[in-house]
Amino acid sequence: MQELQVEQTSPMRLYCDSKAACDIAHNPVQHDRTKHVEVDRHFIKEKLEAKIIEVPNIRSQDQLADVLTKAVSSQVFHTSLDKLGMNDIYAPI
Repeated sequence: MQELQVEQTSPMRLYCDSKAACDIAHNPVQHDRTKHVEVDRHFIKEKLEAKIIEVPNIRSQDQLADVLTKAVSSQVFHTSLDKLGMNDIYAPI
């Protein structure tokens, strides 16, 4: 954010709907199944300790990014679009 000349007064929140991913980010213990993310995990851990980022856990149905990356139910789809402020420009008025 400094490179973009944006002052950051509080930690940036990276919302995560995976409890396991949040635990790995906070836990410095190396697990056999996490060897492939060793460098990334240490980078995230460093930023967490410096209070640059936070990794709060949220419910999967509240994860807005899912509507852009995976198939979701029509109810979740429309709720997410509303929360993102997206409108169907072809919908009748």
